[in-house]
Amino acid sequence: MLIRRRRPWDMPEASVTPEALFLDRRRVLAGLAAGSALVAGATPASADGLFGGLFSSEKKAPPAPPEPDPTADLYPATRNPAFTLDREITPESVTSTYNNFYEFGWTKGIWQTAQNLKIRPWQVRFDGLVEQEKTVDIDTLIRAMTLEERLYRHRCVEAWAMAVPWTGFPMGKLVDYARPLGSAKYVRMETFLDPDVAPGQKDTRWPWPYVEGLTMAEATNELAFMVTGIYGKPILKQYGAPLRLAVPWKYGFKSVKSIVRFSFVEERPRSFWEDLQPSEYGFWANVNPEVAHPRWSQATEELIGTGTRVPTQLYNGYGDSVASLYTGLESETLYR
Repeated sequence: MLIRRRRPWDMPEASVTPEALFLDRRRVLAGLAAGSALVAGATPASADGLFGGLFSSEKKAPPAPPEPDPTADLYPATRNPAFTLDREITPESVTSTYNNFYEFGWTKGIWQTAQNLKIRPWQVRFDGLVEQEKTVDIDTLIRAMTLEERLYRHRCVEAWAMAVPWTGFPMGKLVDYARPLGSAKYVRMETFLDPDVAPGQKDTRWPWPYVEGLTMAEATNELAFMVTGIYGKPILKQYGAPLRLAVPWKYGFKSVKSIVRFSFVEERPRSFWEDLQPSEYGFWANVNPEVAHPRWSQATEELIGTGTRVPTQLYNGYGDSVASLYTGLESETLYR
């Protein structure tokens, strides 16, 4: 007898909002522009509430990729039924125009500037404690994997949240592809460095390129996911094309974008935000409603596009799958 164990994030397929019902982005941008003077100097958590109710129900498609993707024939991928949601998918027209990507600017409306990123050709380097270092073309890497779609919640440290249909492959498969040595304890990930197209990288006070890291146990957990697509098609540049990470039990800044290098190392890597402000942004960054950011509460989150606030869940609701990763690490600052 086959007994299916429901996971905490499961919901009936019929409850998932179809893409045809997704909202309009024009009023989002207008609302953000109108509110920018109001939120200047506000903390993200206090500013968040100002954006509720700015989203129209009129339907409009998000911006299309300006160039063809050589792997477009792989989409849409089959949805993995083990990864569903307890909330509606956030409209593409909202998520595609509300992005953090500091390489291209500080506002949430950087999606236009991000179109300057050149994602072909694109190479990915595997080095450090591996059997053999190698550099591969992104399309070769993607075609070496079997793509699937997963519905994930995404929780930003700024106390807003979304729910998206990522397409990609388990990070564990990428680890297998890299063939690390047994002495590797961490995966260090590095994004692109090109100040000619990314104006934020011209500021040398910032520790560019963006760096993030995971333990090997985190990287091979079933939830860690390498993203190459979203909403049933290749991922757009503002989301972190052509390859980004999704670790849904952690705050969003851990999900590094536009990755060009994976280094397998023995020492814990120091991440971008740790270098900038270690008292506020640590290595672990696991979601916890009871541990406030030094400048705002994490007890609730705003679902962008709805104006609705909901309680934050420990590990963003994925505790059954990840809590055991942190047994014995209670002395660590696990929740920021």
